Amino acid sequence: MNNVFTQVDIVEIIKRINKLESTTKPLWGKMTVEQMLAHCNVAYEMVYEDKHQKPNFVLKFILKSLVKNKVVTDVPYPRSSNTAPQFIIKDTRDFKIEKDRLVNYINKTKQLGESYFDGKESHSFGVLTKNEWNNMFYKHLNHHLTQFGV
Repeated sequence: MNNVFTQVDIVEIIKRINKLESTTKPLWGKMTVEQMLAHCNVAYEMVYEDKHQKPNFVLKFILKSLVKNKVVTDVPYPRSSNTAPQFIIKDTRDFKIEKDRLVNYINKTKQLGESYFDGKESHSFGVLTKNEWNNMFYKHLNHHLTQFGV
C-alpha cells in the first residue's frame, strides 16, 4: 500500500486530486465531486479539528470491535459501502475550497510524519499504529479518487 508519510506517494495522491474538476462525475455512488472532497476531509478534521463529537464509550467499543479492522487494514473498501453519519455530506460545497483543504491536510499529515501518528489515539478506534493510520488515510483517499476516475 502507498504511504501517506512519504513524499513520492503524496505527490502521486495530489496529482490525482489535481486531475479532478468541478464537473467530474463518479463512476459509482451518489456524491458529487465537491461532496466527495468534503467527505474525505472529515477523516482529517477528526485529527486536526475539534468539530466532530467523539463517540461515547459504548459506541467506541462497537466501532473498535466491528468497524476498526475494516478501516485500518490494507483490504480495499467495496464500492458503495456504508459510512458513518458524520461522513455523510448532503449540502452543496465549494469545489476549490474542499480541494485546497484536502491537499493542505495531506501535506500537514506528511509533514508531521509517522512518528507523530504512531501510538496516536483515533477519534473512533482508540490508539493506532503508524501503519494503521497510513492504511486508514490512504485507503480512504484511494477509494474515492478511484470512484471519480483519477
